[in-house]
Amino acid sequence: MPVGALTLAGIERAARAELTREIWDFIAGGSGDERTLAANREAFSHYALRPRTMVDVTTCEPALTLLGSPLGTPLGIAPMAYHRLVDPDGETATARAAGRAGALFVAGMFASRTLEEIAEASTGPLWLQLYWLREREALTALVERAEASGFRALVLTVDAPRIGRRLRDLRNGFAIPPDVRAVNLDPALMSASHRAADGSSGIAEHARRQFDPSLTWADLAWLRRRTRLPIVLKGILTAEDARLAVEHGADAVLVSNHGGRQLDGAIPALAALPEVVDAVPATVPVLLDGGVRTGADLATALALGARAVLVGRPVLWGLATGGEAGVLRVLDLLRDELEHTMALLGRPRLADLDRTAVTPWPARA
Repeated sequence: MPVGALTLAGIERAARAELTREIWDFIAGGSGDERTLAANREAFSHYALRPRTMVDVTTCEPALTLLGSPLGTPLGIAPMAYHRLVDPDGETATARAAGRAGALFVAGMFASRTLEEIAEASTGPLWLQLYWLREREALTALVERAEASGFRALVLTVDAPRIGRRLRDLRNGFAIPPDVRAVNLDPALMSASHRAADGSSGIAEHARRQFDPSLTWADLAWLRRRTRLPIVLKGILTAEDARLAVEHGADAVLVSNHGGRQLDGAIPALAALPEVVDAVPATVPVLLDGGVRTGADLATALALGARAVLVGRPVLWGLATGGEAGVLRVLDLLRDELEHTMALLGRPRLADLDRTAVTPWPARA
């Protein structure tokens, strides 16, 4: 990683130079024509910030409590698989950096380090992400291990009844290398992810075999009976689904289009955020992921109602270029930029970041 990298864009350039094309495409790519991938970033340009003046901003305070866990910043690491693709320590390095930064870490179901190793490395709150597998016993076992290891919430991804058509992976015939495994699951469940032929993807073949497309709202009761942990639903993009999530017992919702990796043409996450926030009680936290690259982006999402924001790809850029220190640099940049933005906005507390802090960007004449 460049010493003293000043922006996430600089870390991105360094990561791209570091990684093979196949792994870079797996991390960076979206589905279809990647319209939604691009739109996630573009959505932030549709808002302008409304700074207030003559406010004491000697101290800006970004700390909060989320589902009972204190955080030093309204920032978390989105669930992503196989961190060992880019660094030998994988998720344990990521967990250590998150703890040092006071950020949330959502470990992916297909993590390449065990839940127990991740928990031992972490000094901050941990959540575990789940996909709905055909093998319910595998889900039950993961939930039990997460509870025993001190994870504090479950994040059920609900936008993947089948995997998005990720053309970069198909063109590359991408498969997970044999020395990197989803170590928290039976190898038999994951075998397809390690095999691919020209024009196919091991990721897509694994999802076709193992993801259960029959998931409905009624199934949340099954998961609720098996855990005392809060349940967060990831992949909510409409007011209708936000209301149904609350009706069926979700403790929080995560506005997400899977980083543009599922339905291409889906609404950008930031554009969906206000209607989701308006659809749920104020007691139900709404989170967002997708396209956040600066502290000003973070402030915009918080102003539109997100309680916290998760970042994905930038964390892997940092991990690829500097291991734990690289991840910490990414998180520190975002936190410092957020505090800087709060000061110049004249809004030194998170509670001050409401919808009066943003306005639609003026239309061009």
